[in-house]
Amino acid sequence: MSIPVVTVGSAQEAVVGGLERLHGPVTVVRRCSELAELIAACQSGLAVAAVISEGCEELTTTMVDRLGAVGVSIIALTDDPVEAKRLSAIGAMPALTGIEATDLAATISEAVGRGSRRSLARDAGFSDPGADLRLTPVSDPVDEEAPKGEGQVLAVWGPIGAPGRTFLAVNIAAELAADGKSVILVDADTYGASVSAMLGLLDESAGLAQACRLADQGLLDVEALTAVAIPVFTKGGTFRVLTGTTRADRWTELRAGAVSSVLEAARQLADHVVVDTGFCLESDEELSFDTLAPRRNAAALRSLELADVVFAIGAADAIGVPRLVRGLAELEAAVPEVSPRVVLNKVKRAAVGHSPRQQLDDAWVRYGPGVGVDAYLPADPVACDAALLSGSVLLEIAPDSPLRTAIAALVCAPVHQKRHSFGRSIRALHLLKR
Repeated sequence: MSIPVVTVGSAQEAVVGGLERLHGPVTVVRRCSELAELIAACQSGLAVAAVISEGCEELTTTMVDRLGAVGVSIIALTDDPVEAKRLSAIGAMPALTGIEATDLAATISEAVGRGSRRSLARDAGFSDPGADLRLTPVSDPVDEEAPKGEGQVLAVWGPIGAPGRTFLAVNIAAELAADGKSVILVDADTYGASVSAMLGLLDESAGLAQACRLADQGLLDVEALTAVAIPVFTKGGTFRVLTGTTRADRWTELRAGAVSSVLEAARQLADHVVVDTGFCLESDEELSFDTLAPRRNAAALRSLELADVVFAIGAADAIGVPRLVRGLAELEAAVPEVSPRVVLNKVKRAAVGHSPRQQLDDAWVRYGPGVGVDAYLPADPVACDAALLSGSVLLEIAPDSPLRTAIAALVCAPVHQKRHSFGRSIRALHLLKR
């Protein structure tokens, strides 16, 4: 069966013309005059491979991922070894401009074969329905044998209502750094990034957006990520921060494919990657007919999809607990494979009643969605206010605080590393309506 191919660029007329004269393994179904026309042809299902002889510099991770999601493999012709390395990094298959037609046909067949295997393993996640997870990017066989980063991704998520996501993420990073681990803290909240403000950083550069731009161009490596991430020094240790977008309307810079590449590079650089995610889990692709349009919630959803551990945090009060129960059901629907560790924050007698932990235990057994509570974090407004005012973390401003001790135990004590299975019961949603 012949492979349908679309091409763009007239500079390699001999090569493309040679493909047409083969009358064998590949068939050129359309010659496009520009890259936008080629993308439209691929989106229409006209071809399963695209040969780009001009305009390779315009290719990005997002573009290659989206075309790969509709079953199109990219072969880009270039004689520049640096550009070839970049193209390979973003998922395209580079080839020399003077390649013989028969060799090019073999390369196309190989690229299509790789794309087919990758599509079988692709998770149809909600973060970006038009993109692969890029867990196994296309690369040369030698590169595939290279050691991969072993860093652990810890995502901190919680429903709407300020349950304490950012505060927990910042202090988890600080505690892990104090425990002697190398840590990168990533602010992936596209609605209200606040890690830099909480740490007192006067940063206007949006480190995560910079890293995503580099990743989208295939230029992100460990050295580049190190240069972008800001070091934060505490009494206990040092960790690095990829700050969030400086304005909420810059969320378009955090595309799913680029976020995946950033987290992959961060795994190689640090023992732990702590991600502060946004609250919203809605899949908004239904709101747009343009499959290349960015998704505002893609950064949060992709982080949750790739996380090794997800902390689901909720406020321990009459409003926060029902929100968390409903949020866990939404989390399961959006990212079915996740096994969240539930954390109830701001536990205090005034909000829950006498013996607050016992009260919360009883309520969670009755109404909770079939998953236990991993940790109860006591309310300590004095320490929290002092930390925020000084741009510090708890281990600096209030090392003896019960809240600081509880957070340290959550991430540093081996006894707390057990992961609970995520129950699928949502009976709480019905009970809470009564």
